[in-house]
Parts: sequence; structure tokens; C-alpha cells
Amino acid sequence: MSMKSKYLKSLETLDGYVIVSVWADTFGKMFPKDLEKANEEAERQNAKKDNNFTTGIREIAARISSYIHKGSFGDKIDVDNSEKPRRVKYIHDNVREDIQKRTIEEDIEPLRRDEIVRNAKNTLETKQLYRLSQFEQITKELNRWFGTKFEVEHSKALLNRKEKGIHHPDNIQILLKSHNGKKNNNNWERFTLEKQIEYINKAIELQKLVMSNFDLKFEKDILNDLLNRLTRIY
Repeated sequence: MSMKSKYLKSLETLDGYVIVSVWADTFGKMFPKDLEKANEEAERQNAKKDNNFTTGIREIAARISSYIHKGSFGDKIDVDNSEKPRRVKYIHDNVREDIQKRTIEEDIEPLRRDEIVRNAKNTLETKQLYRLSQFEQITKELNRWFGTKFEVEHSKALLNRKEKGIHHPDNIQILLKSHNGKKNNNNWERFTLEKQIEYINKAIELQKLVMSNFDLKFEKDILNDLLNRLTRIY
């Protein structure tokens, strides 16, 4: 059995996503001879004064990590990079096809969304196009001056399966990127103007705690001006 096959065999025994160190530890228990070889290699490295201390399990984890980085496991595993350390999961044959279909759908979603937006812009009146442009500009300015990560998003998602939204300023609101990612293609009730302003203020209030780390200074006049602009077009 190849080393890659052994790695996959050990991951297959684990349920759900796991970090690489857990994977390496499981491999060591399943294949003690390979762990023994890794320990011997670690001892040789430790004998060199210019190297940092290591262990067999660390060496195995590093090799697994290298395989992941090079894509050597192909579609046999799924990698979740949303957290650190990253997590991995073995993909069984019976679910691999479903994942591939879902991945294809996710890859073409931006094209479908862009087409909806483009078609909508061709039918909107000048005033509505102006409002859309202002939503985008205000969001950019908030991020520029306050270091936030706001995004313009559709309250009723354009690609919602049950009730698709439309590209129109009355369906637009401003969300933090992290919240927008969680929302995905779900439909959320659109903020009232008061709730939208409260949301932005609270997000920036939290951001004020770290603004100095980004060489930024809180300017209330700028925030008030942007919120006034938002009020006029909301």
C-alpha cells in the first residue's frame, strides 16, 4: 500500500472534519511501523543542532499537510479553510458525485447572478440606477474610512430556490461580509432604515477598538455624512 493510500485509509476512519494533527495521530496508531520510521527520522533531525526539535507525529503531520497543499489527495478529501488550523474530511464515493454537482453550481452562481443584475440594469429607471450606485459608493466609503468589511447585498437573494429576489434598490441592504456569507442564498427580511443605521453604527463602534491598528482615526463627521446619504436613497 502506498503512503498516500495509508494516509487516506487513516482519515477514512474519522468522522467529519478533523485537523491535520488528529489525522496524523490516527495514522500513527494504525501504522506503527511508519510511525517508528518517522520517529527515527525526527531523532536524526534533532541531532543536528541547527534544527528545531521535532517528533515523528510532527513529521507525519507535515507530510500530510504537504500532500494537501499539492492537491495530491484529489477529490478524496474536502478541505475547510474557513478556520485555522484548517480541517479536512474524507469524501466517500457515495457522496463525491453530489459534492461535485454542488461545487459546479457554486462555481457558475456568480455568472448567473451577474446576468440577472445586467438584465435588471437595462430595465431600471435612472433614479433607481442612481440609488444602486449610491449603495455601492457608500459601502466603499465606509470600508475605506473605517476599515470595515461591509458588502452590498440583496435581502431576497437573487438565486433563492423558493422566492427569488430582484436587483432593485428596494431589495438592497448593507451587511458585514461575515454575515453576508452566512446568509448566502437565503432570504432575510430587509432592514428598516432605522435598523440599517443601527447595524452600521454598532459594527463601527466595535471597529473603533482596533482602528488605530490600521492607521485609521474615527471621524464622526464622515460617518454622519455617509449615513445621511444612505438615508436619502434607502
